[in-house]
Amino acid sequence: MTEAELIRAAQTGDTDALIQLLREIENEIYRTAFYVLKNQQDAMDASQEALIRIYKNIKSYQAKAKFSTWTQRIVMNVCMDHFRRKRDAVSIDEHEFPLEDDANVEEEVQLSHMAKDIQDAINLLPSRQRQVVILRYLQDFSYAEISETLELPINTVKSHLFRARQQLKELLSDYEKGGVRV
Repeated sequence: MTEAELIRAAQTGDTDALIQLLREIENEIYRTAFYVLKNQQDAMDASQEALIRIYKNIKSYQAKAKFSTWTQRIVMNVCMDHFRRKRDAVSIDEHEFPLEDDANVEEEVQLSHMAKDIQDAINLLPSRQRQVVILRYLQDFSYAEISETLELPINTVKSHLFRARQQLKELLSDYEKGGVRV
């Protein structure tokens, strides 16, 4: 079944279609939650809550928006609710990069540090800019999809992205000079 067929079947009460649909989107939901919340356990909790909300509200989905846009809006709302409940607790899990047998260890370590610096820099961005960066560069959303997901005008999305890129450029320049670290 195509995604559209699964959605229609799920909206008419076909539990198997709904479960299949949820299984197909669960990785994207988790990935978004992880990049927003920056913590594996919180991301698991948020993605589970988002999937439950999707499960409960599938009948209210209207094909005016892409299904992925609708689901990403839900996960972003769940993450924002999480931030409101838990403002001061923020932790970042280290990203692991498995080394291949032939890999240049020094190069792998350098890439690992670079990835950590980028993640740290993204984490320093204001909330809206961080959300826009995550949706654009990590989820590969178009400006229109970001606009719809975050309920912002497209020009505001572009403005947030522009400011975020400028700030990331400055932060990463500071990192190269051995400056700012979180």
